[in-house]
Amino acid sequence: YAIGEIVLVVIGILIALQLNNLNENKKNDVFEKEILSQIQENLKTDKLALKEIELNFMKAISSSKKILNTEESQKTEDSIKIWLGSIIQFDRFQPLTNAYEVLKSNGLDRISNKQLRFLLGKYYDDESLRMIKSTNDIEIAFNDHWIPILFEETVEFEFKKSVELKDYSVLLKSSKERNILKLSRDNYSSGINKIKSGISTIEKIQNLIGKEIK
Repeated sequence: YAIGEIVLVVIGILIALQLNNLNENKKNDVFEKEILSQIQENLKTDKLALKEIELNFMKAISSSKKILNTEESQKTEDSIKIWLGSIIQFDRFQPLTNAYEVLKSNGLDRISNKQLRFLLGKYYDDESLRMIKSTNDIEIAFNDHWIPILFEETVEFEFKKSVELKDYSVLLKSSKERNILKLSRDNYSSGINKIKSGISTIEKIQNLIGKEIK
């Protein structure tokens, strides 16, 4: 009789533990889906911002090439004015990390998909930092290189739209201004590669999250 009671007690404990584990698993599943849904929303906002920056970078690269390929004798002041508006500018990027920080504080292992865990770390702890630095580098170049030119050489300046210089010929021959233009083009080219990579990672993450929260 005593042995039977012990067996019943043990069975009761095992059942309680199993129920507790089921409840914990259920809570983890709910948390995982909720946090992934929040991350999905954050990534959607990041992607929109990065797409806009990517477009601006592409315009800047294209405009730089047009100016660098323009002959000094050509009368293209009106075009150069618009092209410079695309070049002499900057964007700022700050990813939304609130949901990811909540996940990190609870443990990345709360995400059951290993590939998804890897990609989240890749984007938030690596690629987003590279993209922030790339946009910061262009802003630094704007402040250090272009601002002095804008103060000294500009007749009219409308941010991201147009830059009217006193003399456009400085950009069409060997000069400090032309060298800055080349450096700017290279900065944009480097930045766009990082942004394209970041957007690609976002899209992979979004695809995996979509499957996980179905």
